[in-house]
Amino acid sequence: MKAVVYRRHGGPEVLSLSERAIADPGPGEVRVRIVVSAVNPTDWKARSGFRAEPGAEIPETVPNQDGAGVVDAVGPDVTGFAPGDRVWLIVAGAYGPASGTAQEYTVVPASKLVRLPDGTGFDEGAGFGIPGLTAHRALTVAEDGPSRLAPGALEGLTVLVSGGAGAVGNAAIQLGRWAGATVIATVSSDEKAALARAAGAHHVVRYPDQELASRIREVAPDGVDLVVEVAAGVNAGLHTQVLRPRGTVAAYGDDRGTGTVTVEFGPVLMLNARYQFLVLYTVGEDKLRAGAEDVTAALADGALRLGEDHGVPVHRFALADTAKAHLASEQGVTGKVLIDVTPAG
Repeated sequence: MKAVVYRRHGGPEVLSLSERAIADPGPGEVRVRIVVSAVNPTDWKARSGFRAEPGAEIPETVPNQDGAGVVDAVGPDVTGFAPGDRVWLIVAGAYGPASGTAQEYTVVPASKLVRLPDGTGFDEGAGFGIPGLTAHRALTVAEDGPSRLAPGALEGLTVLVSGGAGAVGNAAIQLGRWAGATVIATVSSDEKAALARAAGAHHVVRYPDQELASRIREVAPDGVDLVVEVAAGVNAGLHTQVLRPRGTVAAYGDDRGTGTVTVEFGPVLMLNARYQFLVLYTVGEDKLRAGAEDVTAALADGALRLGEDHGVPVHRFALADTAKAHLASEQGVTGKVLIDVTPAG
């Protein structure tokens, strides 16, 4: 089978299209034919050697965590899945260096598979993996909020989504709307404002703006309940200006930051504010499974969709062009980067 691999850390040029043997699933494992693979920042950061020695030799690794496809074979003791089932994968590459989705077939534990609802395309299954699960976690950590999402779960709450045109920001807007929240999004341009509105944001505000906090307070005079934050360090001062008492900041990124988040103790103390930092790799299997179930329910309801008319432009690449796909994501292209791996039929 065809697979994209890398054997050392570095830029996109370390990726190469290779031939690998098709592995058989072992006990508890499932082999999936990948139809669509998706690229996230975590994929090119892992490839480039984040916190690793540049150029170091590593085991042959297949990139990309997210993907969707069709069950091809099941191993011993697997129940609940059968060949032909349409599925999406939960952080597939975390299972091992050979389990990424930039290949025609991958073998992962059955626990990393979720059924794709009827009517949901492989694009959505691949495209809303890490972004959807990250957004779900961010929307379910508020002190006075729900631990699960469903229609009405966020009714009466106001959510501020920082970077509403990003992949996680878009998923947070769509999931927030589905769950009944009032959603405010911040963006950096008119073009991104249009995308945030297409995703369903009730209110969109532009930055940089000296009056940003005042504009948010005009919409939410009592303060926002929850901030879904992509730029934790840069926006730390904004949080105390717009949070209501017992408000929560769910921080999953530090865009434009220094790697250090500084907060003023007094204002944060008086607000009883909560900071919840989050990353999927250590969040726990129970949280991943809960998120996967709720994201799948939103997909089934048609509440999560890709495409520019839903605020997520799609950029497609062939498997042989995975290096170009990684470069597009690394350069900050707006929208979702997808790789067509095998035919859908």
